[in-house]
Amino acid sequence: MARPLVEQTADRLLHLILEREYPVGAKLPNEYELAEDLDVGRSTIREAVRSLATRNILEVRQGSGTYISSKKGVSEDPLGFSLIKDTDRLTSDLFELRLLLEPRIAELVAYRITDDQLQLLEKLVGDIEDAVHAGDPKHLLLDVEFHSMLAKYSGNIAMDSLLPVINQSIHLINANYTNRQMKSDSLEAHREIIKAIREKNPVAAHDAMLMHIMSVRRSALKA
Repeated sequence: MARPLVEQTADRLLHLILEREYPVGAKLPNEYELAEDLDVGRSTIREAVRSLATRNILEVRQGSGTYISSKKGVSEDPLGFSLIKDTDRLTSDLFELRLLLEPRIAELVAYRITDDQLQLLEKLVGDIEDAVHAGDPKHLLLDVEFHSMLAKYSGNIAMDSLLPVINQSIHLINANYTNRQMKSDSLEAHREIIKAIREKNPVAAHDAMLMHIMSVRRSALKA
């Protein structure tokens, strides 16, 4: 049985996006151009765009246009963790997974990071410290961004996609963890991780991240 035209068009539009390598935040051509490119009607394009928007691939901004979503096709809870009743067990298991992944990520970053990437990472760490000292709760989101940025700079595309989901899930399921102010030892751990990366020392980067995740895990599970 042939698939509905809208589904086919959504797949073709996604292929077009990948082929043209639109970055996050890029604006797509208007309906007329897309309809011409894919040889379908405007109403079909409209439905295809809506389909990709529900999958967090596109973002439709009323009066502005259609853009590549920053969510990269990932939903708020793609693994269904919010449906698991035993959140203490889940939080512990997620930290166990982070212990398997993040030290290796830090190690890879120490090997592969560029000077420009290091500057961005150092700026982000400074922003986290400023937010903590100012009592600004956005430091929690910046912390997720820090770990996500490391995953990106590891050069491993699977890590880049997976780690933000894991970290965000911990914040979604553990309100006590997300509402607690970051301790000074976490800030110091960030500095140690950055120092090891700056010095291109993979072993030190691995160990600094391992100690950091273990410390954060102990604090989170005591909450």
